[in-house]
Amino acid sequence: MKSIFTTKIGMTQVINEDGIVTPVTVLKADDNVVAQVKSEDVDGYNAIQVGYLNKKEKNVKKPIKGHFDKAEVSYKRFLKEIRLDEKSELNPGETISVDIFKEGELVDITATSKGKGTQGAIKRWNYGRGPASHGSKSHRVAGARAAGSDPARVFKGRKGSGKMGNERVTVQNLKIVKVNTEDSYILVKGAVPGPKGGLVQVKQATKSL
Repeated sequence: MKSIFTTKIGMTQVINEDGIVTPVTVLKADDNVVAQVKSEDVDGYNAIQVGYLNKKEKNVKKPIKGHFDKAEVSYKRFLKEIRLDEKSELNPGETISVDIFKEGELVDITATSKGKGTQGAIKRWNYGRGPASHGSKSHRVAGARAAGSDPARVFKGRKGSGKMGNERVTVQNLKIVKVNTEDSYILVKGAVPGPKGGLVQVKQATKSL
């Protein structure tokens, strides 16, 4: 499973030789450093821990600091785990770069979506609205909530207003338009969840495996 952690920079356009304009999201991949290699014999499963984005020593807690010191790795802001089918051949201290991906390859993108706060049922669940006339008095309401006088309560899981966004989202089968190995950039066709500056995981498309 190929995977790398990146930072969302923003969106731009790529124009090919035929003049076709493709909207792309720019993802910047700084050093992805292996902090620990887990094996099925010792830990019960195969995985690697990857540290991403440098962090000042004064902001690192002692247990995490000892974890990085043991691997002889600089302190990182994020420490993420990537599950593997077999034990990794990488060693602590080695880096993962964008050259593991190629142009035209399909990838899955995982990130935390933008938080939109509390929203009504129309925006949150794409409900239809009520009559627009003045007499209806129910232009954007969710409608009847309960099942009647019996059981006289709202069933759990009923769609309504509430918190929207700020959730872990995975978008599958996005195409890589360009890979810049010199500056560690990946250009992905289309939109990517999350705000600018957000953490984004790029991994090999599961449907292509």
